[in-house]
Amino acid sequence: MASPLRSVAFTAGRTANLYNEVVYTSHTSVTRTVSLRLSRQFSSRQTSRPSQRIRSHQQTSLKSFHTSPPAQSNSKFTYGIAASFSAKDERYNLDTNVFNFNPYNRILARRKDKRTRPRSGQDAFFISRVDNTPDVAFGIADGVGGWADSGVDPADFAHGFCDYMAHAAYTYEAGKWKGGMGARALMQRGYEDICRDNTVLAGGSTACVGVARGDGGLEIANLGDSGFVQLRLNAIHSASEPQTHAFNTPYQLSIVPEKVLAQAAAFGGEQLRDFPKDANVSQHKLRHGDVIVLASDGVWDNLSSQEILKIVSRIMLGARAWEHTEDGVHVGKSLNQFILADDGTSGAEEIPSLQSFLAVGITGEAKAASVNTKKDGPFAKEVQKYYPYENWKGGKVDDICVVVAVVCEEGK
Repeated sequence: MASPLRSVAFTAGRTANLYNEVVYTSHTSVTRTVSLRLSRQFSSRQTSRPSQRIRSHQQTSLKSFHTSPPAQSNSKFTYGIAASFSAKDERYNLDTNVFNFNPYNRILARRKDKRTRPRSGQDAFFISRVDNTPDVAFGIADGVGGWADSGVDPADFAHGFCDYMAHAAYTYEAGKWKGGMGARALMQRGYEDICRDNTVLAGGSTACVGVARGDGGLEIANLGDSGFVQLRLNAIHSASEPQTHAFNTPYQLSIVPEKVLAQAAAFGGEQLRDFPKDANVSQHKLRHGDVIVLASDGVWDNLSSQEILKIVSRIMLGARAWEHTEDGVHVGKSLNQFILADDGTSGAEEIPSLQSFLAVGITGEAKAASVNTKKDGPFAKEVQKYYPYENWKGGKVDDICVVVAVVCEEGK
């Protein structure tokens, strides 16, 4: 079935000149599509009735969600969060390879049926509210593909690890966690739980975990070469640095069978095995209009932080979520409208959210770059620097996973 996003964008391109300064030619049409669609649909959201929105929030389907915390919360900040993903051996479908966070959905323990997993290959992600607080936890895990040589499915560790972190955040009880809920503590809890799971006997992954709080604080724990970037008003505000033991050898959480450890000891080898305590932890203060991007190395190997900024800026400016003014770039007055759920009054082709378009835009561009044999990405440039005889050109085909959070401060 043809993408409704593409068809609506085509109509918008013929009938409107709204924000045409952000229209551009890309090796995918994803970012252009989302900018046009957002600009045209805003007026319909302004006229929707609050009662209709409340009813839609109680649905549990993939495209029905609400980014604000439960009604009893007195939080100052809320977050619109979405994810998009693509397995390396599959075509990217921007209509189905997207997940919109709904804090009202119940989160169960680990999904052991592989058919219920997102089609993200060996990459995995999670998004969960923290108990009944306004805080939200989210993260990315990239399964270590080398385990496949030992007959281990690398996806089992990554997906199980994320499932356990999501459930731990969802069932969090203040006072029962030493030191409280934090990004590293959540990573530790998820790691302990997956290590106790007797259905996952071996495997490993990188991890980038965030906890965004109702007061606007953000804690990030990053281990390995997944990572994050914080974007603010058309600029990179902060970004993580990859942790590696050597080129293309990231830090990684692992379950290593005793037999493998014994073999490594006997033959003088070394099995990589890092722990949550080795993660880099950073604290950030968020502002209204910030965009947080977490992604696996399938993104970072193919797109630079500057390229991600360009994608996000085109979409945010095209939607007028960010706006050019005489004093520079400022947050648009109606940003909060764009992260709300569709109330169903605009038809089946209504967009899900601004954050879903940002996630789709980044994923689509990373997918296109990964199969582009003419344009060298960050990974190709690193190979050329350290191993010039390899003659590596173009992108790097890999699983891709992106989580995007749009920050809204109440009253702004």
